[in-house]
Amino acid sequence: MSDTTASAAPPRRRLNLHVLGPVLALVALIVLGASLNANFLGYGNVTNVLARSAFIGIIAVGMTFVITAGGIDLSVGSMAAFVAGVMIMAMNAMIPTLGVGVPLILAGMCVALLAGLAAGLLNGFLISKVGIEAFIVTLGSMGIYRSLVTWLADGGTLSLDFAARGFYRPVYYDGLLGVSWPIIVFAIVAVLGELTMRHTPFGRHCAALGANEQVAKYSAVKVDRVRMGTYVLLGMLVGLATIMYVPRLGSASGSTGTLWELEAIAAVIIGGTVLKGGFGRVWGTVVGVLILSLIDNILNLASIVSPYLNGAIQGVIVILAVVLQREGKSAD
Repeated sequence: MSDTTASAAPPRRRLNLHVLGPVLALVALIVLGASLNANFLGYGNVTNVLARSAFIGIIAVGMTFVITAGGIDLSVGSMAAFVAGVMIMAMNAMIPTLGVGVPLILAGMCVALLAGLAAGLLNGFLISKVGIEAFIVTLGSMGIYRSLVTWLADGGTLSLDFAARGFYRPVYYDGLLGVSWPIIVFAIVAVLGELTMRHTPFGRHCAALGANEQVAKYSAVKVDRVRMGTYVLLGMLVGLATIMYVPRLGSASGSTGTLWELEAIAAVIIGGTVLKGGFGRVWGTVVGVLILSLIDNILNLASIVSPYLNGAIQGVIVILAVVLQREGKSAD
């Protein structure tokens, strides 16, 4: 009787640190930051951190789909610089025709989205149709985009017209109910990304493709179309992030977007998306973005180490996150 009861008892559910780990790390960072600096939880600092993280966050949402489908994109930082340069040049060229106003801003936004879409489509075509490895394609395009924007700027900086810059600034600095537009756009993209990943065939097909491409083919998943779709989506989100970024400085150069690809990939991996593909979660990516932003902010406020070492710290975090993923699999 007791044996039967014991065997019928449901197994105890273990605490899943792969799910709760990023959230616990985020809470720990908030507590640490608040203890080190009284201004850490101030409205100005919080909104500044969120606004600055919005660019990487928007891109990281797209990167989540790419990595979930078993791909990678090393070119997003250079792509953002190139898209920003093309956007600025197009807006400057259209000023005599459209003048400085809403039509000019909307035209510039359309240029950025189209340029991002085209760049993502090119990467996706070379990877899915031509059959070149994603690492090779995006590594090559990273150098191409960075070189092109440097060439367009003649080694210097591409600057938006002064009057147009002043008219465009509210897109970054203003907002709704005290929340800046980049934060609002990031939140909308994150919600739509999570819904797409969890509740649409595209999201499920991305996971199936990343888990096993052959099985996905046998399951009637259009592998090439799904893989290309992830890069097109990422390219468009790079364009959207650029739309939010350009009004902040009103310029673009060869150094724009440096290490954005590292930050985006780091946020995705920290959030629990499997690097080899097959599983991804957008909400985890959002947590990963916030973790990286808070680490950077704490280092700047507390002067613990030089802010120039932020890239090194992010690299270490990526390596540790991948190691933890492997240990979790071996434990299972």
